[in-house]
Amino acid sequence: MGSYRERLLVPVSYWLLAVPSIAFLGAEAWFVAGGIVPPVTLAVLFLIAAVFLIKWGSATIEVAGGVLRAGGDTLPLGEAGEVVALDEEQAALLRGPRADPAAHLFLRPYVKRAVYIGLADPTDGVPYWLISTRHPDRLTAAIGQAPADGGPSADDRQSVG
Repeated sequence: MGSYRERLLVPVSYWLLAVPSIAFLGAEAWFVAGGIVPPVTLAVLFLIAAVFLIKWGSATIEVAGGVLRAGGDTLPLGEAGEVVALDEEQAALLRGPRADPAAHLFLRPYVKRAVYIGLADPTDGVPYWLISTRHPDRLTAAIGQAPADGGPSADDRQSVG
């Protein structure tokens, strides 16, 4: 098939943690001012947090038409080399101590697993892409099955013959 789509939604725990954090920050407005200022401060803080969490959770990963899209970035699969599904430990190492500063990272802290995509010809200085995903095996399989030039996938070529 070679197509894949995943949305990296923010977990409910982040929303639940935002409520008391904002309440504590907003409560400080009552110590400084009275009247309409504290409720307006709370409303503005809730709005800022909601916009941030919604924007953060709108991140998508998609493999279709010979292209990998991660957020707003695009990688033609013809440029992909080695593709490896990483468990939590391996992903943590590549996010931290073994990270290459020139690598292209599409990470979310609430998604612990990732996929490593080495570039076949890293001439532009980017040695690899590291993409957070909840389903690294599915993403790896989709990248492996997708046609690199946007033509028929390996499955489509087999069904024609």
